[in-house]
Amino acid sequence: MTPLNIGRQRLYTQQIVAPAFATAPDVVTWMGALQGQDYTGAKWSIGMRLSGSTDATIEAAIANKTIIRTWAVRGTLHLVAAADLRWLIALLAPRVLAAAAARLRQLELDEATLVRSSILIAQAVQDGQPHTRAELFAILNAHGLATGGQRGIYMLFRASLDGLICQGVAQRNMPTFIALDETIPQGKSLTRDEAVLELAKRYFTSHGPATQQDFLWWSGLPTADARIALAELKAHLIQESNDGKTYWMAAARSPSSTPSVDIHLLPGFDEYLLGYRDRSAVLDPQYANQIVPGGNGVFYPTIVSNGRVVGTWKRIFKKGAVVITQHPFTGLTVSEQAGFNAAAQRYGDFLGMPVVIE
Repeated sequence: MTPLNIGRQRLYTQQIVAPAFATAPDVVTWMGALQGQDYTGAKWSIGMRLSGSTDATIEAAIANKTIIRTWAVRGTLHLVAAADLRWLIALLAPRVLAAAAARLRQLELDEATLVRSSILIAQAVQDGQPHTRAELFAILNAHGLATGGQRGIYMLFRASLDGLICQGVAQRNMPTFIALDETIPQGKSLTRDEAVLELAKRYFTSHGPATQQDFLWWSGLPTADARIALAELKAHLIQESNDGKTYWMAAARSPSSTPSVDIHLLPGFDEYLLGYRDRSAVLDPQYANQIVPGGNGVFYPTIVSNGRVVGTWKRIFKKGAVVITQHPFTGLTVSEQAGFNAAAQRYGDFLGMPVVIE
């Protein structure tokens, strides 16, 4: 299996090529969880995996609470299916909170303070209405709990991992928070062992080919969990080796016929790149600093050609249109440029706006 094949296979398993699902919750369920740091980009992450979707249809799924945005995986914001929310939090929250312990001490947020802040936040959202971060911070400050210097963010973080709140539809790209128990259906209940197995199955089915280390990085689970899960899943997965690494994936393979030039415009933070510890199969390491300039943790949107990241792109809104600029690493071929133009038009259709390519 060559690196090129790894990338092309991931395009298929991640539903970027030949998407197979009819609704946004179906896509999110398949993926297990999708990166959600950038609200606007996260909606496109779903939209590009769902034929005929629009920004409005993804927003409606979030408004209808079939898709939830919360701190679910690795302590970063993700989109998850509502039916999966509780078992994911039950499985992953203990390790996320343990990993955040040092930062909580730096912020002088002890257990008593966090319990009190969670109670105040839970009481504030019991009215069933979405509350902005500023509104909740004002309540915390009024009760003597200072929210400056990221303290307020970590109070919301803790209340989310306690299963008290989650995020609703953003207002002017700012998050809102709603009560979890009063607004989100219960969903299924899993034992810890069942949850580990389910998450591993979702990951390798939707992200494969992927290594055990990729799964450990993505999930934040301990090595023992991954080993046990892979042993259980051997009958459902296949293994292939490349460059001394063992990759796992579902038995289903990609379509035999793929376009000679296959261009996709991915948002920043998309699972195609961030869903793996080792990204070298799809991104030449020499260009990594152009994806995350200065190592600041902000991932630029990427151009993917035939399974490889070949550049970045940006969008701005101007005079009722979306203006898209391209920044390829080494230039695009004529065929790739035509593919880029088509992908840009697809993004414009998703937004319901005309496209200007610069």
